[in-house]
Amino acid sequence: MEPVNGSWTSFGGDLHLDLTERRAAGTGLRAALEDALREAVQAGRLAPGTRLPSSRALGEDLGIARNTVVEAYGQLTAEGWLSSRQGSGTTVARRAAPSPAVRPARPQARRRTVRHDLMSGRPDLSLFPRTAWLAAARRALATAPHEALGYGGPLGRIELREALTHYLARVRGVRTDPDHLLVCNGVQQGLGLLCAALRERGARSLAVEEYGLPPQHAVVRAAGLTTAPLPLDCEGAQVEHLGPRNGAVLLTPAHQYPTGAPLSADRRAAAVRWAREQDRYVIEDDYDGEFRYDRQPLGAMQALDPERVVYAGTAAKSLAPGLRLAWLALPDALVEPVARLKVLADTMSPVLDQLTLAELITSGTYDRHVRRCRLHYRRRRDHLVAALAEHAPHVRVTGIAAGLHAVLQLPPGSTPEPELLARAEAAGLALSGLGWHRAAPADEAAAPALVIGYATPPEHAFPAALDALCDLLRRA
Repeated sequence: MEPVNGSWTSFGGDLHLDLTERRAAGTGLRAALEDALREAVQAGRLAPGTRLPSSRALGEDLGIARNTVVEAYGQLTAEGWLSSRQGSGTTVARRAAPSPAVRPARPQARRRTVRHDLMSGRPDLSLFPRTAWLAAARRALATAPHEALGYGGPLGRIELREALTHYLARVRGVRTDPDHLLVCNGVQQGLGLLCAALRERGARSLAVEEYGLPPQHAVVRAAGLTTAPLPLDCEGAQVEHLGPRNGAVLLTPAHQYPTGAPLSADRRAAAVRWAREQDRYVIEDDYDGEFRYDRQPLGAMQALDPERVVYAGTAAKSLAPGLRLAWLALPDALVEPVARLKVLADTMSPVLDQLTLAELITSGTYDRHVRRCRLHYRRRRDHLVAALAEHAPHVRVTGIAAGLHAVLQLPPGSTPEPELLARAEAAGLALSGLGWHRAAPADEAAAPALVIGYATPPEHAFPAALDALCDLLRRA
């Protein structure tokens, strides 16, 4: 126990008794102690039946005479606050507690009843490798140096950065090294740090794909940048619209989110050329690059020019978003400013999960897990496509065979998208419309489209979710 101004005492636990203010107000020492104990009982900090320290122990802890404590205990016992029995010490009396003040209820949004979750951007969490993660965590903790548990640098643990350097080079073709990798708490945090660093360098606008993730756009604006949407077609973002006013561009080149088109080779080269000529940067969000089902995944765009392309990767889709593990492969000029801003944000990312992921990668367990997930999600997508072909043939699945979601395009004249979403909500079906993902105001004349996260439901719930979706689309 460490006394602070004579106000702490311990009897198997700490108890705060603040006598300072009462003494400063002119209250006598005994009266101050009585008031402090009475207030602790009234406030519920001393529950009925709690055994108090002996008068000698409390007197020593508070630096006051034992007789003062004896007299205070006696007075509070007489008032009924405390109870004293020979051989049992002094305890808080069991008495009716006053009713706590009732706070007014805060207004709450209407809660939806979700029976079938098909929201995009989420993996099947039942696939999380709990046993393998626990084994890796034990190995990592057993071998971690003591200093690993202290305050570390903003880039993250060297064990994870080294493991990621080799893994990303082998699997995604990323060209980087541990000194240019920064571990962050999710891609959104990384994007916020990047935008803040770019604003420090004079950027005022970030070009984004016409359809994307609204929370990311909000992060960009919160960092003080405006968003400039780029049109999309079957070859991805139309990067020829990039200009000198754009401080950088955010792209999802392997699998455009959410429309599903990969960025063509010519446009990849054009975006990098623009970045070189204008002294700008491309931010590559490789959110699900490991999940391609019909061929080898496209390599990372970052390999075209590591000094002009920032690579952002994550474990949110391969493992679980709750881990909050993501990483940035940074150009040399951005390492210092982004690391400095990371220190201001939260000093560092949690260490134990970093060490565990590093162990998972270096042992080969992570590769095996990703392969299992790839087969699982490929079967899910095939099942979705087959069910729609049978029960809703008027609906077209767009985008390449990749990732954890698909876009379902309905023909012109179908039920408008807002009404379709309202019907889905009434049926307990959670999903999103393509219009919600639009960076600019939605085109009300556009044909309705739904973004379906076929990875989200656990295996036992997927067939029922698919039946509910098909039933919705049959009546669209």
